[in-house]
Amino acid sequence: MLIQPEPAAAERRHGEPIVIAHRGASALRPEHTLLSYEAAIAMGADYIEPDLVATKDHVLVARHENEISGTTDVASRPEFAGRRTTKTIDGRPVTGWFTEDFTLAELKTLRARERVPDLRPANAAFDGLAEIPTFEEVVQLARRHGVGVYPETKHPTYFDSIGLSLEEPLLEILGRYGMRKVFIQSFETANLRELRGKTKLPLIQLMTFGGKPYDWVVSGDPRTYDDLVTPEGLREVARYADGIGVDTRRVVPAGPDGRLASPTTLVRDAHRAGLDVHVWTIRNENSQLPADFRLGDPASPVYARATGDVMGWLAKLLDLGVDGAFCDDPGMGRAIVTQRSRWA
Repeated sequence: MLIQPEPAAAERRHGEPIVIAHRGASALRPEHTLLSYEAAIAMGADYIEPDLVATKDHVLVARHENEISGTTDVASRPEFAGRRTTKTIDGRPVTGWFTEDFTLAELKTLRARERVPDLRPANAAFDGLAEIPTFEEVVQLARRHGVGVYPETKHPTYFDSIGLSLEEPLLEILGRYGMRKVFIQSFETANLRELRGKTKLPLIQLMTFGGKPYDWVVSGDPRTYDDLVTPEGLREVARYADGIGVDTRRVVPAGPDGRLASPTTLVRDAHRAGLDVHVWTIRNENSQLPADFRLGDPASPVYARATGDVMGWLAKLLDLGVDGAFCDDPGMGRAIVTQRSRWA
């Protein structure tokens, strides 16, 4: 089934930049929970972002990783102690509990918890309140409130290898609910090329600051993400995708001291290839910001988690022409986008 995009999707750079709620409002609620997505919607996010993995019974659920000991209470549940194991995920050994070893009914007995409580201690107040949501539940929430969804397929090569492909159930759910305000993203390339033949919804090629797509590792392709951000590489991406989602350092590198260097030509080059540029991740905390935008006394014991000049940082990126930003605090993102539109 081909899903037709809404007209706005084809002309999205002609409007204001979009605010993408990264894992929901993850600066304020445990990530990838309905609590987090609901808060993001209330803060004015244009899109909510669920990372998708599969259960044993092939249901898509929202978790940043298929290993869930850091984001749920599974490690404290004696009935699941025997599920702890070590697997090779994208070429690396990972030990813990994995969604694909649980049915949806079993996962629904778990409760979410804050992944980084040292950085975001206030979020721990919500530990134990929320279930792991299914992708269908996230879509239902977005549809009720008229916001978009921006799903990422996590480890698609791995999930294909165990017979739990992510792309088919993803498109089925989007089609069943008639979702049009959608971007689909992946760090791999082969699944995006496959999706291009099945949907006209906008596709986003994600790129880390270093490294390479895992499907290229498997196939022996010697290229890296560095090759994809060249003008030639961007033209290749434009044959199957509508935009790129990049680490902010691809747009403005940082030096050894954490201070920003001169911007690259990536935004200009991507636009010339007909691609949107969405950047990740805009976070509030000093420890997550370039040194130029940190505020407060570095000697303070709470300096690392204190809020810096996140709005100034995002404004700089918007001045460079980016078309959207993944924000842990979508309220901050909405404030600066709205402020700039009033100036225009």
